[in-house]
Amino acid sequence: MNVGLTLRAAKGCWRVNLSQQCAHGSIGLFVPPSPPVDPEKVKELQRFVSLSKKLLVMTGAGVSTESGIPDYRSEKVGLYARTDRRPIQHRDFVQRAPVRQRYWARNFVGWPRFSSHQPNPAHWALSSWERLGKLYWLVTQNVDALHTKAGSQRLTELHGCMHRVLCLACGEQTPRGVLQERFEALNPTWRAEAHGLAPDGDVFLTEEQVQSFRVPPCARCGGPLKPDVVFFGDTVNPDKVDFVHRRVKEADSLLVVGSSLQVFVGHPLWEPLRGSRLAVSSCISYLCRLLLRQVYSGYRFILTAREKKLPIAILNIGPTRSDHLACLKLDSRCGELLPLIDPQ
Repeated sequence: MNVGLTLRAAKGCWRVNLSQQCAHGSIGLFVPPSPPVDPEKVKELQRFVSLSKKLLVMTGAGVSTESGIPDYRSEKVGLYARTDRRPIQHRDFVQRAPVRQRYWARNFVGWPRFSSHQPNPAHWALSSWERLGKLYWLVTQNVDALHTKAGSQRLTELHGCMHRVLCLACGEQTPRGVLQERFEALNPTWRAEAHGLAPDGDVFLTEEQVQSFRVPPCARCGGPLKPDVVFFGDTVNPDKVDFVHRRVKEADSLLVVGSSLQVFVGHPLWEPLRGSRLAVSSCISYLCRLLLRQVYSGYRFILTAREKKLPIAILNIGPTRSDHLACLKLDSRCGELLPLIDPQ
């Protein structure tokens, strides 16, 4: 699964050259194997959707893998399975300029491809459900803007969106494409070769490649810039969480699409405790804060739906944290199954 990219400047124009494997085969590279669609399961999902009047759908990375965007957790094909690399940590990004430099260099190389990804049949199906009045609200954990590209409007991007950039000092928000132009102007002779795509729009570079990359500050106040997404170890905006809980309580059913709903146990966020001499109470306090931060991967919304006695269906290849709470579980490709459902 080696995917090669080369970035170079030629006559003032930046180009990303993708290997043939990446350009033509990446859509299937990051989707785990699944059994053929079971006609009986299709009928069950059709019945579930038909009975819903105010359906809330929550999507995860399993929707976007069919558009060629890798995820973290998928068996054999996710980032954790393919490499020993782990996602960037919020605290490291905020506190360390070299970490921001490395991140933005990687993101600069990966951005042309990441931003060019297009919706797949699952995104288009959910958008059509909204237009037809079946889908009451859509909550996505993805940061790729593919639901927006497909036309979804009744949408909450729980973890933000990579297509926006935020200043950590003044809060100014700008389009990511504008920042790409500033990167190009600051780094006219910078070159890099990368191998491997990561889930959040970046690629893998060596430390030597990164050292000469220049990162512009906020054009308004000079502060550091960050993509408008929730990095690991950060918290989702409480107002946004409350908003989604209200939408769940207003719904009459909940469909999970392409999400394992897992807490990231074993993630580098646990590293501060490794070899630590902290008191037991301090360790417990840290772990509680960690779980509260990570639990909003979506599981808490499932619990809210359960409390309201809403029927829950899950479409995801592989097990999820909430399978025991669902009245229907399907192991199929999202883009293969959702277009088969008539929302009317």
